[in-house]
Amino acid sequence: MAHVEPHVDYVLQTVSERDVGLIRMWFTDVVGQLKSFAITPAELENAFADGMGFDGSAVDGFSRTVENDLLVQPDASTFELLPWTDRHRSDRSSTEARMFCDVTELDGTPHPGDPRQVLRRHLDAAGERGLSFLVGPEMEFFYFAADHAAAGPTPLDRGSYFDLTTSDITSELRKRTIHALEIMGIPVEYSFHEDSPSQHEIDLRHTDALSMADNVMTFRLMVREIALEAGVQATFMPKPLRDVQGSGMHIHLSLFDDDHNLFADPSDPLQLSSTARSFVAGLLRHAAEITAVTNQLVNSYKRLVTGSEAPSYVTWARANRSALVRVPPTRPGREDSVRLEYRSPDPACNPYLAFSLLLAAGMRGVDEGYELPTRTDDDLSLVSDAELAARGIRPLPQSLAEALDVMESSELVREALGDHIFTWFLRNKRTEWAEYRAQVTPFELERYLQTW
Repeated sequence: MAHVEPHVDYVLQTVSERDVGLIRMWFTDVVGQLKSFAITPAELENAFADGMGFDGSAVDGFSRTVENDLLVQPDASTFELLPWTDRHRSDRSSTEARMFCDVTELDGTPHPGDPRQVLRRHLDAAGERGLSFLVGPEMEFFYFAADHAAAGPTPLDRGSYFDLTTSDITSELRKRTIHALEIMGIPVEYSFHEDSPSQHEIDLRHTDALSMADNVMTFRLMVREIALEAGVQATFMPKPLRDVQGSGMHIHLSLFDDDHNLFADPSDPLQLSSTARSFVAGLLRHAAEITAVTNQLVNSYKRLVTGSEAPSYVTWARANRSALVRVPPTRPGREDSVRLEYRSPDPACNPYLAFSLLLAAGMRGVDEGYELPTRTDDDLSLVSDAELAARGIRPLPQSLAEALDVMESSELVREALGDHIFTWFLRNKRTEWAEYRAQVTPFELERYLQTW
């Protein structure tokens, strides 16, 4: 097994000393829904030695047509005690823990439907070249009243950017969430009220992409769990309210060779190295191809519209927050901290697949020496479609259906995800689009019922 023995020894010792009653084995399906089953301490050594079996046909994207026995192999380095107890258990005296797992075939080979192993494959390939891929996401989400009326979600506050709502339950929920994250070893860089009513942001401190994908999965569960305990609904739906900003997951990207930031060049006016410029060029050239994964819901495309801070065109810029790729300014004396910010993803994506495609697209640009196009600093909402086309500025896909069409023709995405996930994802999301097209929405009833 690939797990480091000191990690295993630490887990076994901690389970014994802390009276851990259940260990939850976490993994995700292809669309990024967290899956879990629990084992007792008596099964833990067997789990490390041989894995734990489960029926893969019960999990979307693994196998849905035939019985398919698979194994989860716990990653001991991800062991953490959970900062809450299961509200449905009668015995609350013992502690619970979790470990993320890799899904394998019975012979121990990686299962092609496991998103975590897709990301691990890309990071291993980068590691063979001496490279480390670090990411830091800005996680945006909404709090709503749990018993909101049929008219729609009910915000809990009317705040905006950086408002200090000291009397609001949302401030306390955010504080409790940050505390729970710190307990679980997930450091937070910033937290604040976002632009929209009842919208909040918590930024996770950058780390390696695999650890961060695990952290994002943990974060989403913890936000919902802590909100639920307070009788509040938390959601990572990209666009739950009309006429306000939606929720994004802006992702800060860095590429290192040992301790050397490969994106930094102090002699460049923007401190961007040639590697960074080619990496950005790769992100831009393949942006439309990867959008179905970074923005995987029908609702995702209600956020990616002109006039909002979410990008709708394939551009890069220094300060323009409507650009797809932004190069945040560095502080004086910190020129070596150059990073890139990819702004289209939303927090409903599968982070394992999203990070995999960002790395694959960027490295394709580096390996093939893509040329970086001219940056776009002006407000594109004031520029006509004809002028944008004349300037070679392409829009991102404007619907899930369009994004899937572009993805289907992408050699890069097929290679990066593998045939199994690539084929299943397309089929699953086309079904979602077909179901959406068959719906009659309130918009249509209000606009057409009385007039036609």
